[in-house]
Amino acid sequence: MHDDTLFNPTEEHRMLREMVADFTQKEVEPQAAEYDVRGELNIPLFRRLGEELGLLGITVPEKDGGAGMDATAAVIAHHELSKSDSGLCLAYLAHSMLFVNNFYNCSNDEQRKKYLPKVISGEWIAGIGMTEPGAGTDVMGMTTTAVLDGDHYVVNGTKTFITNGCEGFCFLVYAKVNGRITSFLIDRDCPGFSTTDHMEKLGMRGSTMCELVFEDCRVPVANLLGHEGSGITHMMRNLEIERLTLGAMSVGIADRCVETMINYAGERRQFGRSIADFGQIQRYIADSYAMTEAAKCLLYQVARNVGPDQRNRIGSDAVKLFAAPMGKKVADNAIQVLGGNGYCREYPVERYWRDAKLLEIGGGTIEAHQKNLTKDLLHKYNA
Repeated sequence: MHDDTLFNPTEEHRMLREMVADFTQKEVEPQAAEYDVRGELNIPLFRRLGEELGLLGITVPEKDGGAGMDATAAVIAHHELSKSDSGLCLAYLAHSMLFVNNFYNCSNDEQRKKYLPKVISGEWIAGIGMTEPGAGTDVMGMTTTAVLDGDHYVVNGTKTFITNGCEGFCFLVYAKVNGRITSFLIDRDCPGFSTTDHMEKLGMRGSTMCELVFEDCRVPVANLLGHEGSGITHMMRNLEIERLTLGAMSVGIADRCVETMINYAGERRQFGRSIADFGQIQRYIADSYAMTEAAKCLLYQVARNVGPDQRNRIGSDAVKLFAAPMGKKVADNAIQVLGGNGYCREYPVERYWRDAKLLEIGGGTIEAHQKNLTKDLLHKYNA
């Protein structure tokens, strides 16, 4: 565990890390492999993240029932949780970052009074509806619509790849009103709302995913977030902390894989020698450690400069672009070090390899980050 000021800027951050690491080791680790095989979210354990640890509203001010912490704290929570169960951590990210953090920054007092106590405690599981079958990276191409009809909006469309869709009660959903992207709160009990069966996934199987279907779904006008057309602002404002926490998950995966391969190489013997004596094994371990530490330093440095009123798109894109493939590469190296054992479920590295792949796709593909980062850098230095 790191104890310097880059990774734990304050004593509060250090205490948070110790709390989450302890909970992860004692409560999350023992169930991770089982729920990966089952392809289910451990709902009672998820709710304990709110009830016992206060993590489900980690960035919400204390006056509104949250922990009142910053982006670095959110990074710490995701970093530590993903060392044992990336799937559970993804469900946590979808709830606490994609819904709660975003919702708090674009809601009014009445909406906060109704929703915050339920989602911060974990009584209501939440998610976000952005991606569509025909609109992934091309978010502006979404076709879900909302039409005002008296004191309701009538929503039609489908959202896909929705984490927490199977268990969630409330969702922050983007739809077009007269061609402008707008944000809505849509509850599971809204007439015309349904979900498909859960989608089978390669990794992150400790969380679930399905489609949200809106067929003349009637959403009260009171569930409009902000005003018509403000959805794109809400979406963009939340990107930095989303990408940072996804990057933190990759760093957590890499940390665990480095630890696993070091321990294994120290114990495994071939040709009468420890495999740690062989140069290729040394290369896998040394390169993996160096990549992990480099990503970790970038992650925590950028996190210091992200907040509700502090944008850092270049930094957060760089974190996700570097950390996501790094996590998969380190997991791949770990499988090579463990050989046949690495390919089997007895050891966790095959699960981490499967989990890590999502981070190159979800929350922005690697290709999208390359495009956006280059565009922003050219604008910054040629303006």
